[in-house]
Amino acid sequence: MQNTPDMIEEVRMAASAPAHVAGPDSRAGSGAMIWTALVVVYIVWGSTYLAIRVVVEAHIPPMLGMAGRFLTAGILLATGLALKSGWRRLRITRREAVGAATVGVLLLAFGNGAVAVAEQTVPSGLAALLVAAIPLWLMLLRVGGGERPRAMTWSGVLIGFGGAALLALSGGNTSAKPLSVAILVLGTICWATGSRFAPRLGLPRDPLVTALYEMLFGGTAMILLGVLRGEPGRLHLDQVDQSGWFGLAYLVVFGSLLAYTAYSYLLANAPISLIGTYAYVNPAVAVLLGWLILNESLTWQILLGGAVIIVGVALVVTSERRRA
Repeated sequence: MQNTPDMIEEVRMAASAPAHVAGPDSRAGSGAMIWTALVVVYIVWGSTYLAIRVVVEAHIPPMLGMAGRFLTAGILLATGLALKSGWRRLRITRREAVGAATVGVLLLAFGNGAVAVAEQTVPSGLAALLVAAIPLWLMLLRVGGGERPRAMTWSGVLIGFGGAALLALSGGNTSAKPLSVAILVLGTICWATGSRFAPRLGLPRDPLVTALYEMLFGGTAMILLGVLRGEPGRLHLDQVDQSGWFGLAYLVVFGSLLAYTAYSYLLANAPISLIGTYAYVNPAVAVLLGWLILNESLTWQILLGGAVIIVGVALVVTSERRRA
């Protein structure tokens, strides 16, 4: 199996290959890279809900912890790219910087940050199931942009949000607080908004450069949000459990360097309806790991609500594929 740097470089090469010289083999390779990136997002991001829960339970403040995650990953990625290709590769225009900052703040500071804040009380499996509603928010954003979905699509949206409502109500049977659930839902809306408009913001052509600047801008915004939340006063390094450092290291290497880079590649090279299918697999991985490792409870409301959301998302994606 390839190591992380080799895979990342292949993703970059596939994304930057000129379209007019692509033959049958190169098209197959591009398709293979899209599915490789999807599998990474499917599995690795499903496990990050567990890692985030481990981090916040180890007494690492959520915003500062996630800021450290993305800033460390961004600096490591920038250093690796500069050593391999030179610092010139990291140059971007002002418009590209604004686009990367916008996406980084929406996806990371408000999106991922909301997940970390919510998981202080929300079980990791329940959080993943609520995040599974992102494709439904994406559909509503498309409607707001003037598109007219099919009846089957609307059915999926309504069913999916019914499942999300059931999950929100089921939070009362767990450690989840209503405010945490609300923050998590708001975070999913921010993530969907950033994903929807990312291709229109003039981001850098190189997906690795895009990812590193989004992580740097998003991580910086997380520090500011953490300061506003008073997190520096709650950070006591001598009280942080060792498991928290292991969880943070996993998030840096796998959740950020590998999976977020793969997601950035998908945003630049795959249709949004296909990208949204990660919402099928992430919750299953998260729920299973939360149950096996953290002994999180699985109530019938959580299982039913999660199943309803996935059915709704399946209807939306299936309908949109037929339409395409």
